[in-house]
Amino acid sequence: MEQIQQFLPFILMFVVIYFFMIRPQQKKAKNERQFESELKAGDRIVTKSGIHGKIAELAETTVVIETMSGKLKMERSAISMELSAALNKKA
Repeated sequence: MEQIQQFLPFILMFVVIYFFMIRPQQKKAKNERQFESELKAGDRIVTKSGIHGKIAELAETTVVIETMSGKLKMERSAISMELSAALNKKA
C-alpha cells in the first residue's frame, strides 16, 4: 500500500501531462491528416509559408497549386489547415 502511495504523485502527473499536452497534439495531427486527405482540385488554400493559391493537381504526397505568378509543386503537408479554413470562411 505504501508503494502505491509513493508513486501516486508521479501517476497523477503523467495523467495530467497526457490530457493537457499529448492528447491535444495527437488530435490536431489526426485532424491535419484528415484535412490533407480531403483536399481536391479547385480548393483555395494557403500554405504554411503564406502562399495563396488554388489546387490544380493532386498526387499521393504532393500538390500543384496555381498562384498569381504561375504553378508551384509542393508537399501536401505544406498546406496550412488553419489558414486555409480562415481563407474559405472569408470567401
